[in-house]
Amino acid sequence: MTMTPAVRPYRSEDSEALDDICVRTAHNGQDSRPVYADPGIFPAIFAAPYVHLEPELAFVLDDGQGRAVGYILGTADTPRFVKAFRTTWLPLVADRHPEPAGPPSTPDEAMVPLLHHPERMIVPETAPYPAHLHIDLLPAWQGRGYGRALMRTFLRALQDRGVAAVHLSMVTANTPARAFYDRLGFHEIDVPDPGPVTYLGRTTGELEKL
Repeated sequence: MTMTPAVRPYRSEDSEALDDICVRTAHNGQDSRPVYADPGIFPAIFAAPYVHLEPELAFVLDDGQGRAVGYILGTADTPRFVKAFRTTWLPLVADRHPEPAGPPSTPDEAMVPLLHHPERMIVPETAPYPAHLHIDLLPAWQGRGYGRALMRTFLRALQDRGVAAVHLSMVTANTPARAFYDRLGFHEIDVPDPGPVTYLGRTTGELEKL
């Protein structure tokens, strides 16, 4: 029986679908497979560690037939997550994605250091926003209100845990993503020399504005 698409908690059997969604949206919101030799680096950094370390803060958009076609995931406490990433997650995947010896010469080699240096996630200016998140939807499911529903679910889960604010970093070139976050009440956090990314933050309250 076909059900209506809906947001639900992550289940372990969703892991392959989450990896696939991450790969297909990782290159400035587009498919990373034409650009990267091993696009599996993206879920190893931006999806799998979250469902491994904090599965209770992972939610998916179910297409109505049991398949995840979008997700939102993150952490309630970024410094704590960084420690767990270093001690618990990195040993599981470091051998599969060894750090390049010299300066990066390929797109893949430019991404791998993000895996090996989770401390990059600790940005002083984001300290008032202790939680952080990642949200991705397959293209066919974008622009239909599902991203908003995922965000509302995640923010409510943070609120229930007493977390007052959340941040994210996004590739500045991904202008559709910025427009989405602006509509959902995120504002820019002023971070000196942020490189190719923009930091955004939001209270976990005011859900009625979502």
